[in-house]
Amino acid sequence: MDYLPIFADLKRRPCLVVGGNEIAWRKTRMLLKAGADVKVIAPELSAEFQHAIAENQIDYLGETFQPEDLDGIFLAIAATERKALNALVYQSANQRQVLVNVVDDTQRCSFIVPSIVDRSPIIVAISSSGKAPVLARLLREQLEALLPHHLGTMAEMAGRFRSRLAQKVTAFSARRRFWEQAFSGRFASQVAAGDLAQAEQTLEDLSNGIEDRGEVALIGAGPGDPGLLTLRALQLMQQADVVLYDYLVSDDVMDLVRRDAEWVCVGKKAGFHSVPQSETNRLIVQYAEQGKRVVRLKGGDPFVFGRGGEELEVLFDRQIPFEVVPGITAAAGATAYAGIPLTHRDYAQTAMFVTGHLKPDGKQLDWRTLARGNQTLVIYMGLMNSRDIQLQLIEHGRAPDTPIAIIERGTQRAQKVFKGQLDGLAELAQQAESPSLIVIGEVVNLSEKLHWFGKQEQPLQSATRQPTAVVKLA
Repeated sequence: MDYLPIFADLKRRPCLVVGGNEIAWRKTRMLLKAGADVKVIAPELSAEFQHAIAENQIDYLGETFQPEDLDGIFLAIAATERKALNALVYQSANQRQVLVNVVDDTQRCSFIVPSIVDRSPIIVAISSSGKAPVLARLLREQLEALLPHHLGTMAEMAGRFRSRLAQKVTAFSARRRFWEQAFSGRFASQVAAGDLAQAEQTLEDLSNGIEDRGEVALIGAGPGDPGLLTLRALQLMQQADVVLYDYLVSDDVMDLVRRDAEWVCVGKKAGFHSVPQSETNRLIVQYAEQGKRVVRLKGGDPFVFGRGGEELEVLFDRQIPFEVVPGITAAAGATAYAGIPLTHRDYAQTAMFVTGHLKPDGKQLDWRTLARGNQTLVIYMGLMNSRDIQLQLIEHGRAPDTPIAIIERGTQRAQKVFKGQLDGLAELAQQAESPSLIVIGEVVNLSEKLHWFGKQEQPLQSATRQPTAVVKLA
C-alpha cells in the first residue's frame, strides 16, 4: 500500500494554496467545501479567486511565496506552472512537517487527493496512488451512477437516531441487525421517495419491535436491452426478495435480478399458459403481507398498456406501500433502435400508441382518428388482429401505400425489422413473431438513413405490396 487512505477534518484548519489558476481554484473549492480556512498566494488570480476574496471566503497573502508562509499551516497545495516554485513549496513544507501536494508531481507529494464520490456524510475516495488518475476518475464516474443520492440523507437520519436506539436496544448485535433491516427495507425506500417524516416513524417502529412491512416496487424493464434500465430499477432488482415477471421481460434483464430472489413468472402469452390478472394481484399482496420486498417487473413501461394501474389499485386498497419506476416503452425503444423517429417535421406531427387487444366489453377504437395522415401510429400486440387493422385503417382513409414496419424483439440482439406498406400488413405479420410492434406512417422510410443498431443482412428497398426487407442482427 503506497498511501494510507485517511479522511482529514479540515474545519477551521489553515490551508495554503500557492497558485491562482484554474487548477488551483479547483483545489481551493474542494478545501472550502471541507470547511478549511484557505489562504492563497499568487501573482495573478482567476476571476473565481477574485470573487472568493471579495466575499471574504479566502485570505489573500500576496504575490510572492516565502517559506515562512507555511508556519502554522496544516497542509499546503502547490499548483503553479513554475517547477522551481513548486519544488520550493515542497521542500519548505517537508522541513516544517507540513503535508504538501504538488499538482501533477507525485514525487513531490506527501499526500495525494483522491477522486471523490460525495454523498455526505458518506464519502467514497478512489486513488491509483498517482499512477493512473484517469482510470481513478472513470471508476468514480461508475460509482457516481451506482450510488443513489439519498444515501447521504439516510446516513444523516441514522446518525440522529443512534443515541435513541442505544437507549432502547443495548446489545450491539441487535443494533447491527436493526440497521441491516432499516438500510435494506422500508426506511431506505421512504428516504429515496423523499418521505422523511414517515421514514423517521419507520425507525421508531422498528426500534419498538414492530416488524418492517413488506413493500412493492412496480418496475418497467424496458423493451429488452438491459442497458436501457434505469439506475433505480437496477437497485431495486438487486434488493428484491421476490420478483414477479412477465414473458416480455428479456433474459438479459432477468440476469440482473438478485440471484437468491424468488422468481415467479406471471406472464401472459398467446399459446402459452397464462396467469389470470386476479391471481397475479393475489400473489403480489400475499408476498407483500409476508413482509417481503416485492418487485413486479413488467416489459416496457408499466403504465403503458401494462395494467400497472390496476395492480396498484389493489395494493392501495390493502394499504400496502408501493413505488413506481418507469421504463422505456416499446414504442420509444424499438423505433429508436430501428432508426424510425416517432415524429418528424415533414412527415408526422403527432404519434399515437394503441393496443391491438381490447377489453371483452367490445369497446372499439376510433378508427377515423387513427387513420389520419401526418401522424405515426404505433400498435402494441397487433399481430393477431393485423388484417382487421389493415382493413379498418384503409376504409377510414389511410392510404394503402402508407409505409409500415413490424419490429420483432426490438432493442434486443435478435431484433428483426419487417418493412412493407399498409395494404400488405396482414401478410407481413405472418412472418413476425411475438413480441412485435407495428409502426405505420411515412417516418418508416427514414429508417433507410437512420438505422444504426446491428448489421443489415440485405439493403432496404422501396415499399411494395409484398414484404420488401428484413433487417436483423448478425
